[in-house]
Amino acid sequence: MKNFIKLLFSTVFTAAIILSCKKDENKVYFEGGTNPVLTVSSTANLFLDSTKKNSIALTFNWTNPNYKLNTGISSQSVTYVLQVDTTGANFSNPNIQETSISNDLSAAFTVKQINTFLNKLLMARDVPHNIEFRVKSTINGAVPLFSNVVKIVITPYLDVAVPLPPPTLPATIGDLYITGDGTPSSWTNNPPSTQKLTRLSLTEYTITMNFTPGKFYKFLSTLNQWQPQYGGKEANGGDFSANMGGGSDPDAIPTPSVSGSYKITLNFITGKYTVVKQ
Repeated sequence: MKNFIKLLFSTVFTAAIILSCKKDENKVYFEGGTNPVLTVSSTANLFLDSTKKNSIALTFNWTNPNYKLNTGISSQSVTYVLQVDTTGANFSNPNIQETSISNDLSAAFTVKQINTFLNKLLMARDVPHNIEFRVKSTINGAVPLFSNVVKIVITPYLDVAVPLPPPTLPATIGDLYITGDGTPSSWTNNPPSTQKLTRLSLTEYTITMNFTPGKFYKFLSTLNQWQPQYGGKEANGGDFSANMGGGSDPDAIPTPSVSGSYKITLNFITGKYTVVKQ
């Protein structure tokens, strides 16, 4: 009986080793790759012309990173992301711009697209800026490889994601007011001056309000008119949109879930608003 048990144990143990070896043989391991080599159609100083928005400004090309597995060169899908940042930020800027390019090895961008990158990086208009580009490759969303960095001096023009509040003559810059049942005046197209936002710049407005949960608000630019009207969907900040007249009104923004004083800031270049508890 003891000999039988020993023989059975030996057989099972040997089988386990064989199965384990086969399992290890079937594993796929990443063995390396080559960082993409990035080139661009021109590295000369680039002045973005607002009258040529749809013209191609830059064309980028890069090499295949040739991801290698223990089974050979991978045939799996490789995806690429073009990263855009300011010189010196080392691609760690919180406003870094990234755009996916599927599995192509080339991408062309218009004047407007390049200008949008710089606007969202909050670069001042009509001023040259040192900008860096690189490509990040991944395979199945993992194992990132980064290309060399291409540097270009670029001068952007003013372009906004959401139309600016139109000025009321003789003013040259428009005003913005907050309205809704989340405000002291409730819903009205003639809110008091205390609900007028402070203009931080040509493209940025802010106001601090006391909010209670379960209410809503929007923004108006012209007293006694419901359009232009600005709104969004997220209580804690996000994208906002506009009805400049004749279209559908945007959503009303819900007040935060916790009562308190909040600073709301709208950035027309990025098309985003923030709601920060004070």
